[in-house]
Amino acid sequence: MALGFAAQVHTALAAQVRSIVEEAAEGAWRGLQHRSLAERIKALVAATRSDLGGTELLDHAVTLVALLRDLQGPSGLFTGGDNVDSPPDSAFSINDLADALLMLRQAGGTPHRLAGDLEHLLATATPALAKGGVHTPNHRWELSAALARLFLISPEPALASRVEQWLAEGVDIDGDGLYSERSANYAAHVSNPSLLTIAEVFDRPDLVAAVERNLDATLDLLLPDGSVETVLSRRQDQHRPMPLAGYLLPLRHLALLRGRGDLAWAAEIALAQGIFSPADAATRLVLDPGIGRDLPPATPPRRPRRRVFGAAGLLMEHRPATTTVLFGGSDYPRHGRIRSGLANSPTFLRLFAGEAVLSSARLSRTFFGKGPFRADGLAVDGDSVTLAETESAAYYQPLAPQHHDAQGHYRLVDEGRFSAAMDFGRRTRDDVTLTTTVRARLTAAGVELVLDLTGAVLDWALELAFQPGGTVTGARALGPDRWQLDAAPEAAAAYQIGGSAISVMLLDVSDGQGNAMPTANAEPAYEPGEEYRYLAGTDAVSGPRLYLSGRVPAHVRLLISGNAP
Repeated sequence: MALGFAAQVHTALAAQVRSIVEEAAEGAWRGLQHRSLAERIKALVAATRSDLGGTELLDHAVTLVALLRDLQGPSGLFTGGDNVDSPPDSAFSINDLADALLMLRQAGGTPHRLAGDLEHLLATATPALAKGGVHTPNHRWELSAALARLFLISPEPALASRVEQWLAEGVDIDGDGLYSERSANYAAHVSNPSLLTIAEVFDRPDLVAAVERNLDATLDLLLPDGSVETVLSRRQDQHRPMPLAGYLLPLRHLALLRGRGDLAWAAEIALAQGIFSPADAATRLVLDPGIGRDLPPATPPRRPRRRVFGAAGLLMEHRPATTTVLFGGSDYPRHGRIRSGLANSPTFLRLFAGEAVLSSARLSRTFFGKGPFRADGLAVDGDSVTLAETESAAYYQPLAPQHHDAQGHYRLVDEGRFSAAMDFGRRTRDDVTLTTTVRARLTAAGVELVLDLTGAVLDWALELAFQPGGTVTGARALGPDRWQLDAAPEAAAAYQIGGSAISVMLLDVSDGQGNAMPTANAEPAYEPGEEYRYLAGTDAVSGPRLYLSGRVPAHVRLLISGNAP
């Protein structure tokens, strides 16, 4: 029988504390960053309040506080990391330290020396947090949560005023329940828990409602493997799966507050994945024992269901045996660059069918180093979804005589793809254009795709990348983990793992004018684009990959279907 929430937290915290004590014996604390030190302090205090130890654990925490003091700069903020003298980065540690002090105060009795050490440490950091700035959206809420906890410790009006100043900007959540960074990682670990803390301290039910909207969105973003879809993210998690475990505490909080069985169902999934942060969970149980109450009866969300996240350009289709993801919300068409803080993923389709997972479908082109197809939006009409993109690159005519420089010196200009001393803005352009349209018709088991490429004559390749562990059949092997499907009607391949499979069948292949589609000149491969290649980088995916390739003009219709027991 699985352990209940409180018991599982207790077990996880005990393991964490054993590890911390072992580190003390090995002298491993020196060299740790401030956030790691602060987390350990909170874990040790939570352990004493959870009957996992006594003053010997608090004595260890005193040593950790001394190490933290050594990391404080003249401003009172902690040093370390590439964000120098950073109020929000220090706020992560201050939140943990403030929780530790609040637990000590709640315990009552004769105060341990640790309480005074924490009070001094927090007091020296408070002025910088109360006036400091941020550089990402979620930082506002992490910093405000730290100020809220400091307000509980010492209710200075200036702290409340500063929090209100940040909140006056409005919470960055859209009508679909997504924060502006569209990141599961930051929603789970920063925005949701921070907003709940601020709501509790300053009685802001509107912030609780915002978190609930995000959890509603998360239910529809939840994939069959227990992770939250991240292809739409504008942060680092757009390249990796995000387990639901990080959402555990907000899910429990709202499930209990609202009596919601669907959130309770999700909380059970999150708990089954393990306790992401035992110190956080144990602290909540100490400061808010109600979080450990029995949840409402679990009620799974209905299937089938569909959710379109319009602003993010994402569609989630949950069928009884499959889940289909279509994405057309890349920021690349509008910004023309790969950048932290933008949604850069070229993956436009994912399909889950039991153990068989199509983890990424991408359309690669050799077009002036522009990189793969990234749709400029997602249009939904019933069961039909359209993703489209028009790319262009230019050749430049000679400068007009009045713009000549006898020395041949011209302005260094960014052309969009590269920079050169060519004064491009004064030249006439000869544009070369490529238009790509992907139409997807949602089916009971997946999608029927129609690919149309017109304009510049070039090679293209559709890459279907599968989660490792299965077998590809019906296609020609190109090398390790690479196969090619011949471009002929009724050609078919399948990816099978266990009793689950995803099949790919070609229904129509032509140049769009009734003629045979031109054959690609080169063996199919993924082209990441100049922005990656220039830095010797790539955003290519690994694992078993099935390719279909050709040359523009092209009209291709194929059926991708999942089958699960």
